Amino acid sequence: MSRIGKKPIAIPEGVDVKLDGTVLTVKGPKGTLTRTLHEEVTVKVEGNEISVERPSDHKLHRALHGTTRSIIANMVEGVTNGFSKTLELVGVGYRATKSGSNLTLNVGYSHPVEITPEQGIEFEVPAQTQIIVKGIDKERVGQVASEIRAVRRPEPYKGKGIRYQGERVRRKEGKTGKK
Repeated sequence: MSRIGKKPIAIPEGVDVKLDGTVLTVKGPKGTLTRTLHEEVTVKVEGNEISVERPSDHKLHRALHGTTRSIIANMVEGVTNGFSKTLELVGVGYRATKSGSNLTLNVGYSHPVEITPEQGIEFEVPAQTQIIVKGIDKERVGQVASEIRAVRRPEPYKGKGIRYQGERVRRKEGKTGKK
């Protein structure tokens, strides 16, 4: 049995959970998330707990059990607290600025890179070399942060680029002179 899958999910105060067939809607103080779940996994909402059950020990059912439970737990966490990812800009002249809701990156190209946030995502720029991506959907926050990082990935020789906070870039030794 999946240790993660069999743990019940507690529904905090102020969060409303509705299950309509395979469509789960979680409504909380930060917003509303809706997701269609796999039809072979049974989800039960009883009182202030959500439980996920699988029909058999088939490989697909075992895989879906813990995954479905984690997705639902992240939905509940997102509408109560939200999620954020922090990115750092490393390099001479690399900086980020926020103009309106858009993010402008100067990362060594001949032009600034403009990024428009999708719905439910917002950017914060506490310092010129730091970007915080915030939202209620964990999957979308991670995806947007990944797209920002892809504008200028950290390179292995000098370590310049956009990286996640705390990410360690594996450094390579450069060429040595011929003797």
